[in-house]
Amino acid sequence: MWLRYQPFYRPGAIRPPGYNPSGPVPLGDPEVERAEAQHPDWPKVAIIIPAFNEGPMVERSIRSVLSSDYPRERIEVLVVDDGSRDDTFFYMQRIRREFPDHVRLIRFPGNRGKRAALEAGFRAATAEFAITIDSDSEVEARTIHAMMAPFLADAKIGAVAGRVAVLNRDSVISRMLEVQYTLNFDFARAAQSVYRCVAVCPGALSAFRLSVIRPHLSDWTNQRFLGRPVNHGEDQALTNIVLRAGYDTVYQSTALINTLAPTKYGQLSRMFLRWDRSYIVEGFSFARFMFTRYRQNHRLLPILHFIISNLRLLLFFYGMTQLPTIFTDSVSSNVTALVALLLSAFFSALYYLRMEQSFRFLYGVLYAVFSVFMLQWILPWALVTVRDERWGTR
Repeated sequence: MWLRYQPFYRPGAIRPPGYNPSGPVPLGDPEVERAEAQHPDWPKVAIIIPAFNEGPMVERSIRSVLSSDYPRERIEVLVVDDGSRDDTFFYMQRIRREFPDHVRLIRFPGNRGKRAALEAGFRAATAEFAITIDSDSEVEARTIHAMMAPFLADAKIGAVAGRVAVLNRDSVISRMLEVQYTLNFDFARAAQSVYRCVAVCPGALSAFRLSVIRPHLSDWTNQRFLGRPVNHGEDQALTNIVLRAGYDTVYQSTALINTLAPTKYGQLSRMFLRWDRSYIVEGFSFARFMFTRYRQNHRLLPILHFIISNLRLLLFFYGMTQLPTIFTDSVSSNVTALVALLLSAFFSALYYLRMEQSFRFLYGVLYAVFSVFMLQWILPWALVTVRDERWGTR
């Protein structure tokens, strides 16, 4: 399915010959590129950046947006300080003094959560579209253009998922995640984009048609599950809102953001625990409407994806029943199973080698072994603790 994926362009834009979706967006002739960047069709867009205890990184994030080649007069940057207890607001004020016409600040007196911060940004935005960016991330120069192109190409598109890459590659864990992010975005989300139903438009980089999500913001902010407020999974919940409204969600491989990834096992496991709790909660939300006529086309493939992705839990319990065989089976049987795991991981990681042309693809093989022995407990524990609304990584 992913082989059929194509990135979106502004209608009438010149497609670069031999375009590589994993790289930047070269339009060839610099004059053509400059003309495309300043084309009058590009709409005004609000960039919403929620921040909590981010320190100087928030300034880097804002600066990357303002340094992009999107027409600056069509950008409004809304930065929301979610009750930071460090010097985050100092850096927000400093860059606002530098760009007073383009940066607006919102400050909460106390920590209210990412949903509340995003809601404040959505409601304050004066543009038709909004892009959400994590405050520990930096966008590439043409990312905003790339995020807006699908909306111009098709009025049925309600949300766009960008491509997330790892900014810090200074630990084994972050290098493993670099490979996994590539596979998850350029493989999994690209396949979902073919049938216009990307399951999660990531919080690190997503764009939304505000007319679609604004009527649902109060319900989204006050979402509850099993009687408890839901603070995590804001990105998947927004994606479900767009899908339920009958709009398409797509992936844009040309829109790249570099984000800080966990470098320690504790950070990684807490991040995955939060993601899996969101996966469970929003899985129930999607299941409520996936059999309805919420869209005209491609209703079967999202259902199949939902069913297959939920086999993870069954596979875990099956694996638990097979644990005793590790001690009773012959050494050759265990070696065979390990070799099969390594070969499967190797062939999956070859995609990263093809796209990035780097031997860091071997970290993808290492991740497969690491995941089997160190991460399989997370989904079942997320199921047991699904009512825990704590964010977990701060």
